[in-house]
Parts: sequence; C-alpha cells; structure tokens
Amino acid sequence: MTRGHPRHGARPARRCHRAGERGSVALEAAIVMPVILALFFLGLQAALLYMGRTAAVAAAQEGAQVAAGESGTIAGGITAAQGLADASTMVLESTSVTGSMTATEVHMTVSVRVASLVPGWQPNVTASAAMPVEEVTG
Repeated sequence: MTRGHPRHGARPARRCHRAGERGSVALEAAIVMPVILALFFLGLQAALLYMGRTAAVAAAQEGAQVAAGESGTIAGGITAAQGLADASTMVLESTSVTGSMTATEVHMTVSVRVASLVPGWQPNVTASAAMPVEEVTG
C-alpha cells in the first residue's frame, strides 16, 4: 500500500468560524495599528528632542570655552556657540545664545527650538555651561 505525499494527498484544512468571529482580525488591526504608530512617532519626537538637547549643550560648552580662553571675549563665545548650533543639525528651527562674563567665570546659555511632529507644538530646549576664565600667572 502506497501513501501519497502529505501535501498532495491531504485535503485542505477546514476553517472553523464561530458565530461573531468574522472580521475580528481587521478589527484588532484597526485598534492596534494606531497605537503602534503613536508609539513610533513618540519615539521619533523623543529622538528629535534628544538631538536638540545634545546640540544645545555642545554649543553652550563651545561658547563658554572660547569666551573663557586667555584672550577670549563674550562676543567671541556667543559667535562660536551660535555657529556651532547653526551647523550642528537640521532639526533646530531657531537658536538664541546669551552669555555673561565676570572676572573669574563665563556663563553661556543656548536655547533652541526643535522641529516637532505635532502640529502647533514648538518644543524649546535650553542648555547652559559655565567655565572659569583662564588667567596667566607668573
């Protein structure tokens, strides 16, 4: 007695549908997909905010370092911070740099507006850096 190959000789499996289960997969997909997309865009917005924060911190540190140098000025520090913030990433829509300098310390603050995926919401990120002013002794 020979048997046929199970794929060729087997009958297709019958689907058992209970009453009320038709279309349940489409309904589940309609509920789950918006949640998955919302989580995806939430993660993408968090990444944009992180990039903006990183750019603001780097620009504030660069500006403070330039201003705190031996022959540095606050105007030079603001220019350096503004230049780095403008060149660092495309997700920044606008930047604002302020700074102050005393005889012993430099403070630099960079505020950036980050691109948003949510219409009407314009998140701002602010970072500050302070450094001691370099002095030549001796």
